[in-house]
Amino acid sequence: MDVFWFHDLARLAQTGNFSQAAELSNLSQPALSRRIKALEAWVGVDLVDRKRQPVRLTDAGLQMLEAGQQALARLEQERSQILESRSLPDRYVITFGAQHSIGWRFYPAWLQAFEEVFGPILSRLRADDLPNCLADLKTGDVDFVIAYDHPQTRASEPGAQPSLVIGTDSLVPVCKPAPDGQPLFDFAPGRAAVPFLRFGQDAPIAAHMEPLFAAQNLTPRLQTVYENAMAGALRIRARDGAGVAWLPRSLVAPDLASNLLVRTGAPDWEVPLEIRIHRNTDHSNRLTRAIWSFLEVRQSVPLVSAD
Repeated sequence: MDVFWFHDLARLAQTGNFSQAAELSNLSQPALSRRIKALEAWVGVDLVDRKRQPVRLTDAGLQMLEAGQQALARLEQERSQILESRSLPDRYVITFGAQHSIGWRFYPAWLQAFEEVFGPILSRLRADDLPNCLADLKTGDVDFVIAYDHPQTRASEPGAQPSLVIGTDSLVPVCKPAPDGQPLFDFAPGRAAVPFLRFGQDAPIAAHMEPLFAAQNLTPRLQTVYENAMAGALRIRARDGAGVAWLPRSLVAPDLASNLLVRTGAPDWEVPLEIRIHRNTDHSNRLTRAIWSFLEVRQSVPLVSAD
């Protein structure tokens, strides 16, 4: 599949005519027709309604054109950044990978605190599931990964690569408040199992709760009613009153302050977390090494609480 076929598809959508689209693409009309047919063969469905004049894209054609244009724009952006970083080393863009819930509130505060001491840097954030972040770190697609960690689980430790603590957070049990302001769901003795909004088994953050659940024998007291790897999705369901969820304090702090969510369970049912930054020593440059050296020496400066 040739990504430039999407340019041909766009010109056909613009003109509604194969001859005019071919002229814009500096191709013969038969050559452009072959390229469109090749794209259709790759997708597996018709992308152009040829029975109408002017011709129009089918629904599948419109969908693929949008996806193709987005992909081309992303490729052009990455190409420009690569060329810029090579021609202007001091303008290199640092890419951070982070779990979604870290990227929501902690990361902006940490980056601001870091830049106030280290100095401004060009950077971007790629928020994703942790396994994808660590895979990108391994290939060098991101320079650093910021992730939750817990001394008893170390679920986010990417092999032997080094990491540093740059912040703290915690998982707190929360639910929607009842009209009287008390938790809609509590764990009073004799009550039925509490509806539980849980992280999926494949979500590394779920492992951080296992020591607490084992120590407090909480599993029999919880009935899973919803499962999702995204903390943001669990937050929405908790605010809707669907059940109890253990969520990062940094994520739900505004909800707790506005009483959209309240704490439930025992006071000691909070799971303390470290927030660590990871690097891959096989992929580094002068700027990333300078950042790491700074963090090693002055960890206390950019250390930020997620509260």
